[in-house]
Amino acid sequence: MSTLDHIGVQVADFDASVAFYERALAPLGIALVMRIPEEAGVKGAGFGAGKPDFWISEGGRTTPHLHVAFAARRRADVDAFYAAAMAAGGIDNGAPGIRAHYHPNYYGAFVLDPDGHNIEACCHAAE
Repeated sequence: MSTLDHIGVQVADFDASVAFYERALAPLGIALVMRIPEEAGVKGAGFGAGKPDFWISEGGRTTPHLHVAFAARRRADVDAFYAAAMAAGGIDNGAPGIRAHYHPNYYGAFVLDPDGHNIEACCHAAE
């Protein structure tokens, strides 16, 4: 069992970030699971595959920026993530490909989200 339950990232433009992550994470089977009601006093949205484990909340740009890597089952899912993230306004930070300096089967792609966070999808399987 993983010890990580969830992670939260502050964003400057909440609505733009929700739209970005909805599109970018869909190829990985990750969807918008819930929003925190506005009467709770914070704008927040949780993404996941059934359970929200990646959260964004309005609060402004953070420095330093964060790196978050999402697991993909297949290399094709990494490719689809990259294409979707770029179409959603992401900035290229490393096209899909082998990153042999991590290990021979490490296949990843990197994009910067609207706040400059380095968002990755990676696959460890040999395909």
